[in-house]
Amino acid sequence: MTVTNLRPNLDNWPERVDLAAAFRWTARLNMHEGVANHFSLAINDEGTRFLMNPNQMHFSRIRASDLIVVDAKDPETLEGPDAPDPTAWGLHGGLHRHCPHARCAMHVHSIHATVLASLADSSLPPIDQNCATFFNRYVIDDHYGGLAFEDEGERCAALLTDPKKKVMVMGNHGVMVIGATVAETFNRLYYFERAAETYIRALQTGQPLRVLSDAVAEKTARELEDYPEQDTRHLSELKAILDEEGSNYAS
Repeated sequence: MTVTNLRPNLDNWPERVDLAAAFRWTARLNMHEGVANHFSLAINDEGTRFLMNPNQMHFSRIRASDLIVVDAKDPETLEGPDAPDPTAWGLHGGLHRHCPHARCAMHVHSIHATVLASLADSSLPPIDQNCATFFNRYVIDDHYGGLAFEDEGERCAALLTDPKKKVMVMGNHGVMVIGATVAETFNRLYYFERAAETYIRALQTGQPLRVLSDAVAEKTARELEDYPEQDTRHLSELKAILDEEGSNYAS
């Protein structure tokens, strides 16, 4: 069972534990990049106050109590202890200011999503069930403008204002995934990386692709959106594994 809150002065404890577990598992799957990537989770109704990983802390070490609170409307946040670096502030701050449906946001430079983002055509054709999950549900940013400082973050946020689009393939950069909860967002991040891997490996064969029809791809995407509890059960199982291993993620 997940460790209970040993630091009662920290609010949003269950959310902190979920987010810490997502960090740990992302590192285990080698979907992180050094200490450069970042996740956030809104903790107020407006969505502008959010939990985030401390600056330059490796995902494999992050605990629930390490997460910092960031205010997207208060630049002085950047002056606090372990404040996020300016790119994390720019990217996640812009999202949480302009996309209230993006309660959780996960940005990584995972290998296969980044390979996809490096192709001249970064679209993901529905060649299997995982790829079909994202049919008409992602956007492609073709205008990478350097590190995601505030202006770049604002520009990226403008691409995710459609609540149906919950993945942004960040051309020449990586991927941003959003959702309503940690479980939903991590599940989407996981499956997008799997889908990108399948597509990249299929391209490597040099053989023609077996692409699903638009009708079947859309039907599959809708069925998966309505599939009961997959995201919560997925994260619960990952936390159970961490607990059995004696991980300190929930401390």
